[in-house]
Amino acid sequence: RNLYASSYARRRIMNDQRTSIEGARVLVVGGAGFVGSNLVLRLLAENAAGVCVVDNLLSAEESNIPVDVRVTKVIGSINDRAVLSEVGTEWDLVFHLATYHGNQSSIANPHEDHEHNLRSTLVIADHMKDSTSLKTLVYASAGCTVAEKTYGEAHATSEDDPISLYLDSPYQISKIVGEFYLNYFEKSSGLPSVKARFQNVYGPREILGAGEWRGTPATVWRNVTPTFVYRALKDQNLLLENEGENSRDFIFVEDLVEGLISCATHGEVGGIYNLASGVETTIRELAEAILDEVKTDAELELLPARSWDRSGRRFGSTEKSQNEIGFVATTSLSEGIRRTVAWTKGNLENIDQAVKKHSKYFQ
Repeated sequence: RNLYASSYARRRIMNDQRTSIEGARVLVVGGAGFVGSNLVLRLLAENAAGVCVVDNLLSAEESNIPVDVRVTKVIGSINDRAVLSEVGTEWDLVFHLATYHGNQSSIANPHEDHEHNLRSTLVIADHMKDSTSLKTLVYASAGCTVAEKTYGEAHATSEDDPISLYLDSPYQISKIVGEFYLNYFEKSSGLPSVKARFQNVYGPREILGAGEWRGTPATVWRNVTPTFVYRALKDQNLLLENEGENSRDFIFVEDLVEGLISCATHGEVGGIYNLASGVETTIRELAEAILDEVKTDAELELLPARSWDRSGRRFGSTEKSQNEIGFVATTSLSEGIRRTVAWTKGNLENIDQAVKKHSKYFQ
């Protein structure tokens, strides 16, 4: 009883002492990645005092880390005791974005997913639980874990929807069990964590093929939007599994970063918030919008459904995030695609090099 009483007392104190980004000392685990590097840029623009990026470069490139005198980088796994010792605990904010990227990679390598997805969450939580400076630890969770498993009409998934005991991938299991670990450390130690459930993020700085080969072509073709943009620019057909009838909630990366900042500065300790656009878009609609923007000779190629994916249609509810942390995604899909295509064109040589380094493994 005394343990939990002190935990709740700390929660109240932390809620009253929320820090702003300006002047904050910030740790970003997974900061070389697509979302992480965009977040680091935003933290610098908000005048953070210093940002430490930790990344093992399993699915990222070191060159993606923004160059600034306020940025320090530690290349290695957060699960490594030497890395933990170097990083320390004296941070105002921690963003835990490290992950074993994606459902398909986790299906191919469940043990690697456990190491780099779930174990990293346990390690970070246990490491930071006694920090005297930490105001908020923001955890990147996954909306796909909670989404209803349906190919029928989808409803907007809310933060308190039931969670199935039969998930589609080790990635989804790792993400939701990571939330359970944070709940435990909040109750037992007062760890001030906030969970941000991502939908399908897209936008600039996502480098196809970044990092190391992870056993399947999903190492390169890791997310649908950058894959479609790249293939369209190369005049290669866009492959639509389940004939493109699946639907997702696509959120532009700058909007998602705004949501992460909102979670850190306004989220309730222990809270869970969808970072979503609230708009359901079929994969076919996405593909057609990309083809229209690129003006390519590529065509749509219809394929069967993926055998493992039971959540054929899904999108996230935005009600709680808007009401409690003031977060609203403002970038339309058409604008987001335009900006993503423009960035990809300007960085095509670097993306080509990242893709090419895996060519010995697949054609």
